[in-house]
Amino acid sequence: MHIHLLQHGPDHGPARLTDWLVSMGHSYTIFHLFDGELTPRPGECDALILLDGPEAFVQEPPTWARAEKKLINRYLDGQRPVLGVGLGALWIAEALEAVIAPGTYPETGWHAVTLAPESPFDLPERFEALMWHRYVFSLPDDALPLGGSDAAPLQGFAWDAGRVVGLLCHLEATADSTAALFAHPPALPASPAARRYVQETSAILTPPGRFHALAPLLDRVMTQWLAQT
Repeated sequence: MHIHLLQHGPDHGPARLTDWLVSMGHSYTIFHLFDGELTPRPGECDALILLDGPEAFVQEPPTWARAEKKLINRYLDGQRPVLGVGLGALWIAEALEAVIAPGTYPETGWHAVTLAPESPFDLPERFEALMWHRYVFSLPDDALPLGGSDAAPLQGFAWDAGRVVGLLCHLEATADSTAALFAHPPALPASPAARRYVQETSAILTPPGRFHALAPLLDRVMTQWLAQT
């Protein structure tokens, strides 16, 4: 299979996703939309991945986002798998007419996710994942929930029998990809109480074994998602 990945910022790369694709015998192309590359045409790939990006794009989408959102709608109306992470998941949820809004608390660092009873995801009932978000989404109509954390009750969803997946949490993260995010950290609320789910840099990057533990979780999600092809 050939996969297209849409990248929205220099600090928000594919991380472990491309390693996984290569290990499974797939090929891929990354489109650096933030750097002036054009959005690919529909039908040129077997599946589409929308990467994370600056959350400022939720309120003020760049000019190139218009073409990407049209592409998202084309793929949602088609039969090919679509996966979104972070900002990508927010834009998929928006296209499915879910509500997008700032959560009660920003969530940064390692937090536990509890699988929803009706979750279709092949994941443990409780697992730890990396979070890096302020915005959240509601569950789109006809979608099934992944599960949630204390700060964000909905960390992901599956739609159209799992063909379309949105993940707020980051299972693709590595130590290097996470360190890159600190080049432009998100603005945090002034109140200490509002930062209750925000961890310090040292706590996020150590120990590195936490990132290795994400690999089998990503493998489960990706294998299940591409099985819809």
